[in-house]
Amino acid sequence: MQVILKEKIGNLGNLGDVISVKAGFARNFLLPQGKAMSANKANMATFETYRAELEKASNERLLEAQGRAAKLENLTVTIKASAGEGGKLFGSIGTRDVADAISAQAGTAIAKHEVRLSQGSIRQVGEYEIGLGLHADVATTVKVLVISE
Repeated sequence: MQVILKEKIGNLGNLGDVISVKAGFARNFLLPQGKAMSANKANMATFETYRAELEKASNERLLEAQGRAAKLENLTVTIKASAGEGGKLFGSIGTRDVADAISAQAGTAIAKHEVRLSQGSIRQVGEYEIGLGLHADVATTVKVLVISE
């Protein structure tokens, strides 16, 4: 299925690119989220009329993400969790827990889909480097210190 991207999406393309994706991905994600539109003659003409507005909005989102990244630079977040002997947690710490802790301690809102836990959920007490994908072009890391209650 051919779609026109309305914003930059990592590993797919930039604003205005006409790409071919599987029909299910387009119908279930790109189109409902407003990230793309079907590539036909009518939509191509409509897209060109709104291109400047979309580029302006994209630049604003990029600047906002860069500002948030600057606030999070060199940040260390502490999360308290119940742990047994040997530092093994009762349960685990996932993306939502990390996002909530960063939002509370940094004063800037972080969504759970922006948190990149490369090793999966956290199950041990310790210090971790957690990646944040704030925008397709903006990524940063935050130190998360998990301590026992």
